[in-house]
Amino acid sequence: MKRLWMLYLLGFVLLPVTAQETLPKDFEQWTAAALKGMRQELSTEAGKSANHLALRRLADFPNDLFLLAHREADGQPEWHETQVDVFVVQSGSATLLVGGTMVGAETTEPHEKRNGTIQGGVRRKMSAGDIIRIPAKTPHQVLLDGSPEFTYFVVKVKGY
Repeated sequence: MKRLWMLYLLGFVLLPVTAQETLPKDFEQWTAAALKGMRQELSTEAGKSANHLALRRLADFPNDLFLLAHREADGQPEWHETQVDVFVVQSGSATLLVGGTMVGAETTEPHEKRNGTIQGGVRRKMSAGDIIRIPAKTPHQVLLDGSPEFTYFVVKVKGY
């Protein structure tokens, strides 16, 4: 009986050591501390970039894509035929020009247009903590309006 109790106690003590936490397939978590560290890295990269933009692709799944973007200058007009953009503003402030019509845009890859101008769009102020959803087929452009920098987490929802 003593041996049985000893084996039981030994098994109970070793259980936490041998048990492993298994996260679901494709689970991701980006902590505030990790995003802050990436933001600092992206700031350095953006300063060296001709368009003053730095991106970090965090994950790409069949239905969604995750990025961290850091801007130190206005972005170009964009239009995504099959993707919704969701922005979660991390730091800084900017103005989103959204809607209207893209004029003079060029197809830069399948289902994507960039450059040109946006006519008739609406301006929306964005600042830290804001969450913005931009529907597919909607022109949009991030404008810094004098702000030195703007960092935002982007979720691209695919397949629209």
